[in-house]
Amino acid sequence: MFSLKSSTARPQWALLSLKSLFTLFMAVLLTACSGSVKRLDTNEDVMLSDRWNDTDSRLVAEEMMGDMLTFPWFRDYNFSQKGNPTVIVQTIRNKTSEHIPVETFVNDIKRSLLRAGKVDFVVSGAERDDIRNEREEQELNAAPDTVAKFGLEQGAGFALSGSINSIVDSNGDQRVSFYQVDLKLIDMTTNREVWNGQKKIKKLAEKGFF
Repeated sequence: MFSLKSSTARPQWALLSLKSLFTLFMAVLLTACSGSVKRLDTNEDVMLSDRWNDTDSRLVAEEMMGDMLTFPWFRDYNFSQKGNPTVIVQTIRNKTSEHIPVETFVNDIKRSLLRAGKVDFVVSGAERDDIRNEREEQELNAAPDTVAKFGLEQGAGFALSGSINSIVDSNGDQRVSFYQVDLKLIDMTTNREVWNGQKKIKKLAEKGFF
């Protein structure tokens, strides 16, 4: 009795060689994909795409708030009797097709005005409810002389609201992303629109960048 071995069977050394080559290939691939990370200045404008980014949020907020303070409502406000005008931020809607962190934009707006020291803000929505719940907790548990009193909240004289819209146009080789931010300020006593601001951004991306 005897047996025949297939002529296509690989020698042991050939299998070991293939395994070594595969291991080497995977090592090179993982090294190439590992990349690197470095810290950047948060004010540095880094554009990895033509989408809305942190620089857009900050610059739009600063420019629009600067414009808001040049309108007659601010010049005519009676600072001697009322102090700074008080603003509440209502809804700023993201009407684009992409995710834009509106809360970051709102915080950029607040920071721009608070840093100038010309406008005060009062909180709204869930944040206001949290403060009121905390006040109730203090009534039950805190020392009487440290309790924050009810009925002393500062009312807002003005309400800020608006929207972010976008249009994206592409021909396959190029893409243009257009953003328009519209904001308005309403006098809550008279219901007058005392300021209306608009900021536009347009970015061009070449093929291979998107």
